[in-house]
Amino acid sequence: MPTFIWEARTRGGEFRSGTYKADSKEVVVSKLEQQGLMITKIRRKPLDLTLPSLGSGVSLKDMVVFTRTFSTMIDAGLPIVQCLDMLGSQAENPKFRKIILGVKEEVEGGKSLSDAMAKYPRVFDDLFRNLIAAGEAGGILDLIFRRLAVYLEKAAKLRRQVRSALVYPSSILVVGVLVMIIMMTKVLPVFEKMFKDLGGGSLPAPTRLVLGMSHMVQDNIVLVLVTIAIVVGGLVAMARNPKGRYILDATLLKTPVIGNVLRKIAVARFTRTLGTLLSSGVAILDALQIVARTAGNAVVAKAIMYAREKVSEGKDIASPLLETAIFPPMVVQMIGVGEQTGAMDEMLQKIADFYEEEVDTAVAAMTSLIEPVILVFLGGSVGGMLIAMYLPIFEIAGNIK
Repeated sequence: MPTFIWEARTRGGEFRSGTYKADSKEVVVSKLEQQGLMITKIRRKPLDLTLPSLGSGVSLKDMVVFTRTFSTMIDAGLPIVQCLDMLGSQAENPKFRKIILGVKEEVEGGKSLSDAMAKYPRVFDDLFRNLIAAGEAGGILDLIFRRLAVYLEKAAKLRRQVRSALVYPSSILVVGVLVMIIMMTKVLPVFEKMFKDLGGGSLPAPTRLVLGMSHMVQDNIVLVLVTIAIVVGGLVAMARNPKGRYILDATLLKTPVIGNVLRKIAVARFTRTLGTLLSSGVAILDALQIVARTAGNAVVAKAIMYAREKVSEGKDIASPLLETAIFPPMVVQMIGVGEQTGAMDEMLQKIADFYEEEVDTAVAAMTSLIEPVILVFLGGSVGGMLIAMYLPIFEIAGNIK
């Protein structure tokens, strides 16, 4: 199914943009018009035949500093163009400096700030641009930038927690596998040569088993490395495919220990993002679509889009979220209470605060649980190899005695 890139404006004149998968351009136009959007531009997304990019070159820390400083300048009454000029000239990141000055040129040319930022979607995503558009429409741009700064700071904290949850144990495992490969290809052959030189006769069974594994790895080292490369490449390709990404994310959510941490991270990210959007005046349907794109998990994104579809049919948001079985019942009930009392944005922020603390606790507990398990496994493997190698030496020493 082809993907179409569209740009549109709401009845209030706010800018919107995004992508939509459909059989034809007419279907996309019809769906967007049903949401009250007036299409200004639509085209079919071309096939991407280029190598994947390594990123925008702008870090989350750069964005936090940018939004926090911009908020202070706007609050002080400085014009937007002057703010952009000062921020661009002071930016330490040369790529970000070029982007900020490019936005400044667009604004000087007559575009709004949100429209100017749309030229750099890899840096200023849908959430960022829609919040800026809401701030421009409501005359609260300084407040929006403060909210964005808080949101990005929380997002940076969550990203660190994700790294702690996934990268740390993965790194230990990779290092452990490399150590075992080095031992089998470099260390064990030295012991084997020593045994042959000493002529100790028949080797103990554990030693023969370990040496047999060493021979297998040495004889097939190229095949082993190629297999590892194929597995890693397959996982990367799978993660870039929508169906493959969904399977990987679903598997991770069902994984013991790690799945619980990732679910809490998803809840914290969902509630923080949706609460920030709603408190800034973004419509619920637009907010849910943006949240789905920034969910970071295909399973969670599908659940959010399902809730969005039901909300567009006139239902509340709590019931469809509960049907997805992704979000904990307590979270859904609190969202329902916030919806009934008209303070859903505040309720979402409270949920986000609570779950961010829960993530801290869960990551610490997971690390304390996984770290000793991995160390015992690696220590047992390496120690077992060394003991198997020293058994013949003990026997030879006994015979000499």
